[in-house]
Amino acid sequence: MTTAQRFHAELAWLGGDGAAANVLIDVTDGRIAAVTPGVSVPPDAYRLPGLTLPGLANTHSHVFHRALRGHSETGVADFWAWRALMYEVAHRLDPESLYALARATYAEMALSGITSVGEFHYVHHGPDGAAYADPNAMGAAVVRAANDAGIRITLLDTCYLQGDIAGAPLDGVQRRFDDGSWQEWAARVERLSDTSMLRVGAAIHSVRAVPRAALKPIADFAQRRGMPLHVHVSE
Repeated sequence: MTTAQRFHAELAWLGGDGAAANVLIDVTDGRIAAVTPGVSVPPDAYRLPGLTLPGLANTHSHVFHRALRGHSETGVADFWAWRALMYEVAHRLDPESLYALARATYAEMALSGITSVGEFHYVHHGPDGAAYADPNAMGAAVVRAANDAGIRITLLDTCYLQGDIAGAPLDGVQRRFDDGSWQEWAARVERLSDTSMLRVGAAIHSVRAVPRAALKPIADFAQRRGMPLHVHVSE
């Protein structure tokens, strides 16, 4: 069943240098179908006083870092101390706790005007590095949280294979990030599918965490499937 809504903005930014006045916004099934400036207020439209802006995009989110809020502002001397604290949080996560944390964070984004997010997702497996029964259980939790918060998501599924640029093996909580090879990472990602509120993307964690020989194959994989490709250029 089709649902239709109408909104009338006193002022709206449609691009360019200024705001348009008296803008009618037609929405069908939760998506904007038409934007028409210079229209008197129809009787069935919900009025939006002041200035209306398009939804904002958060293009690089680490949603579980929300749990660090209030814990790293003082007493954390440098990046390495902060990373140790972040790894403590990552170690404790499971699909349900990640879902709860992500839903709260995405709801905050939605309330502040962010309507789409790129989630740089690399906590894939269990605390011991073993895959869940559903290898994408952690990613699915993040996607479900975004859907429940009403925010569109690009899941930037991240390949993370080594501990440093010299190729040191991953240990501790980092084992949760590791698929074993770029081919195994790709096989897991291929099980994911786009929906109306989800776009599946590819990500390379960094030049530190992915061997040089895997960079081009991952980029080619993303290109063949029309996926966005994302990377930490610098840490």
